[in-house]
Amino acid sequence: MTLQIEGLNVSIMRNRVLHGVSLRVSPGELVCLVGRNGAGKTTTFRAIMGFEAIGGGQILWRGKDLNKLATHRIAAAGLGYTPEGSDVFGDLTVEDNIALPTWTRKSTKSADERIEAAYAIFPKLRSYAHRGGQQLSGGERKMVSIARALALDPELLLLDEAFEGLSPAILPTISNGLRSILDQGRSVLLAESNFYHLPRFADRLYVIERGAIIFEGTREQVEADGATMKVIKGVE
Repeated sequence: MTLQIEGLNVSIMRNRVLHGVSLRVSPGELVCLVGRNGAGKTTTFRAIMGFEAIGGGQILWRGKDLNKLATHRIAAAGLGYTPEGSDVFGDLTVEDNIALPTWTRKSTKSADERIEAAYAIFPKLRSYAHRGGQQLSGGERKMVSIARALALDPELLLLDEAFEGLSPAILPTISNGLRSILDQGRSVLLAESNFYHLPRFADRLYVIERGAIIFEGTREQVEADGATMKVIKGVE
C-alpha cells in the first residue's frame, strides 16, 4: 500500500472540517477525490502534506506515519504536490521553474534526468523553456506546475483541481499527461470538483461532502448511484 488514510479529522479555527476521512492509493493507481467546492478536498491534501494539523486518525505513507512531520520531510519522502491555482514563479523562466525541485530533494536520478522526465509529460513546454512565468497562459501554467512537481521525482503526486479554469481545448492535454505520469510508474491522487472532467481511466473515486467520504467505487458505480450524483451536481 502506498498511501493509507484512516479516520482523518481536521479542525480549522475550532471548526471541524474533516470527519473521519479514509482513503487509499496503491502503487500505480489514479485515485480521484471528487466533491463540490468547500467539501474538504483541499483540506485533505493540506493535511497529507503537513500544512494542517490533524486532530485524529492516521496518514500512513509506505507504513510510516506522516503526522507531525515537516512539509519538506514529507516531500523528501516522495510526495509531490500541486496546489489549487497552479502558481508559478513569474520572474523565473519555465526551465528554472521546473528545475527548482531538483535542488531540494535527493534522488537516484540526476537533475537532468528528472527535468527530462518532466518535459516528457508535456513536450510542448520545451518550446517555452526560456519564456518567463508571467508570459504563460492558464493552461501553460498548469502544465509547468505539474512538471515542476514531477521534477521532485515523487512516487505519489497530489494534484488539486488539475482541470479547474482551463479551456476545453487544453483538457485532453492534461488528461493525457496524467496517463503518461502513470506510465512512468507513479501514483496520482487527484482532487476535482467537476465530475465530468475526471479521466475515464481512473482506478477508483471517493466522493466527499461536508468533510466526509460518502461513496467509494469506480466511475461507473458512482454514475449508477442517483443519490450520490445529486450531491456531486449540487442538486438538493
